[in-house]
Amino acid sequence: MSNQNKHKRPKYTLEFKQDAAKLVNDKGYTHQQAADNLGVSLSAIGRWARAEQSPAAASSAKKKVLNLTDQDELTRLRKEVEQLRMEREILKKAAVFFAQELE
Repeated sequence: MSNQNKHKRPKYTLEFKQDAAKLVNDKGYTHQQAADNLGVSLSAIGRWARAEQSPAAASSAKKKVLNLTDQDELTRLRKEVEQLRMEREILKKAAVFFAQELE
């Protein structure tokens, strides 16, 4: 598949996702109405609305669902952990290299 044929997924800000979820959860829009008005997919609106539901509604779900703020922080922390692991591996290799030079 060439780069021209790849579908680029749009990036939405946390604030946009929260506002979109409020349309459904607080303002009474249907998922379809919100998706059509905002120009986003129906599945995205559904995910965002579920993530922002009140804690009482979320507790009735089968699995724990993180709200959008927590999801955003979790994504950021996972990226940071991966970067730190890479840096640690580089430092380990450098330590081995310099230890061999001293011998």
